[in-house]
Amino acid sequence: MDFDKLKWTDHSDNPLIEPPFPENMIADPTVLLPAESPDGQWHLFANSLIGGIHHFTGPDGIKWRKTGKVCPGIRPFIFRDEGLYTLFYEVLRFPFHTAIALRQSWDLKKWSSLKVILEPCLPWHGKFPRSCGNPCLIKRDDEFVLYYSANMVPLWDTLVTEPVSIGFATSRSITGPYTPYPEPVLSQNPADPYRNLGAGSMKVIPDERGFYWGFNNGIYKDAEKKSRSAIMLLKSNDGINWDRVHEDPIIAPEPGWKLSLVYAMDVKIIDDETAYLYYNARDEWINGVERIGLSIGRMP
Repeated sequence: MDFDKLKWTDHSDNPLIEPPFPENMIADPTVLLPAESPDGQWHLFANSLIGGIHHFTGPDGIKWRKTGKVCPGIRPFIFRDEGLYTLFYEVLRFPFHTAIALRQSWDLKKWSSLKVILEPCLPWHGKFPRSCGNPCLIKRDDEFVLYYSANMVPLWDTLVTEPVSIGFATSRSITGPYTPYPEPVLSQNPADPYRNLGAGSMKVIPDERGFYWGFNNGIYKDAEKKSRSAIMLLKSNDGINWDRVHEDPIIAPEPGWKLSLVYAMDVKIIDDETAYLYYNARDEWINGVERIGLSIGRMP
């Protein structure tokens, strides 16, 4: 799909998923289409801060009901390979130290025990805190490529931290061990108006022509010095060097439920002319509530 040609429009029912009581966030959605799932339903995984990773199902990708919890953790990403589902996510290992772990399932109900697959180990992974998170996996030829975020920058007007850089690690096996590429592929750039604080997270989709498409929510301060995040579309020939496709974000903050920051996402191709982009957004700064919504990309 030529993602650069899509026009993105928010669904009229947004936001689709509210935080579970009594929490104020539900974030980092990752989705399976009916054709990818074991029961023909839509499946969505997302995390709250205290409750961990929640599991939602639905008939149409619009209406969702919570069906349970998987495990403690944040920032999940679900990957299906030959009928086996692998849930990658970020886990707190020690105070101010996170890593990427996985669990596996054949039916999305019973999950294997936790396995940590990537610990902070490089200088750009940070010192205090040290972190690896926001996983996204693609399969390239006979290897698995795990994109991830590392290091954290504080957003003082929201009292949260967000990732500074994005890199990747590779493995011959989906369960590792993963070898990280030595340098980040995206990082904080003071000269970039949409990434002047940090790189945020990225979801990568390879196409049949050898291109890589990246959906990236950079972290930045706007002209009024307020913390912001917006989703940009990137493109790469090799998965390492990335160029911005459009000058402006494809989804940006605006008044309402996504007033302050538009955050992490998952993108699913529906047909030759349509893609769904699920994302979470924040409606304020310090006292903000984070919810999940949907933007639909269509060929003009």
